[in-house]
Amino acid sequence: MGPKTSRSTVLTPAEEAIVVEFRRRIWLPLDDVLACLRDTIPSLSRSALHRCLQRHSISRLPAAETAQTRKRFKTYEIGYVHIDSGEARHAQGKLVMFLAIDRVSKFTYVEFHESASKIEGSAFLRNVVSTVPCKIHTVLTDNGMAFADLPKNRTGPSRRFLGPHIFDRVCIEHGIEHRLTKPYHPWTNGQAERMNRTIKDATVKVFHDDDLQSLKAHVLAFVTAYNFAKHLKALRWKTPSQTICQAWTKDPDRSNIDPHHLTPGPYTQRTSLATWPMRSRRASPLLR
Repeated sequence: MGPKTSRSTVLTPAEEAIVVEFRRRIWLPLDDVLACLRDTIPSLSRSALHRCLQRHSISRLPAAETAQTRKRFKTYEIGYVHIDSGEARHAQGKLVMFLAIDRVSKFTYVEFHESASKIEGSAFLRNVVSTVPCKIHTVLTDNGMAFADLPKNRTGPSRRFLGPHIFDRVCIEHGIEHRLTKPYHPWTNGQAERMNRTIKDATVKVFHDDDLQSLKAHVLAFVTAYNFAKHLKALRWKTPSQTICQAWTKDPDRSNIDPHHLTPGPYTQRTSLATWPMRSRRASPLLR
């Protein structure tokens, strides 16, 4: 639609040389190159980067880099939550970390409990429903005791007399579909497993906390920073909070509350994060 020029109208010759040399040395996808160079070259946009690579005939990755194709997840509406539990060990003992992550927005919620029984599992689900801004329609868990009975105990006179598992009763109460992973196949709940590892790699495996309270505060601070400040490639470089806010703008009926109220700000301790688990200013240096 316009004249084909041999030079960029956005980038300087030095900036264009940086882009070309970076691409030729590290064959990364377009979005990854943009994420790496956006701090060095503030004026760089995705379209300007693409035009620059086209001018130098390096807009396509080598065939060897694109030979492998990945199978993508089925598309779901926001509100499909993965739930998992894991241990966070410390010199003074251990805590059970319950984690919930939304498949679409990657919004994460974490709680700590002393054990992983069915009472803690059902209480955690109630807190997830009341805290996550979007309405939850599906929950995916493993076959742990906190979420489901053993397969051999799911049928029979005793189960018919006692009724569903308490976790299933909470799901029925809120109109949530409860799905279970295939036994001995933890990768089917991969998003929760991966987020669990991400939290541990950034906290307990890197830093030493004096006690369990400081460990808990450290993990909650990381989760808050992840939800409101981490730009994710899977979300087109938006934060989980921004994704939920955009979904609320398009369809407010799919949210319990206005998600903008959760955004950290000057009055975070009193109003913005009233339902957020991290309320201590000392335990949350990121929110000062």
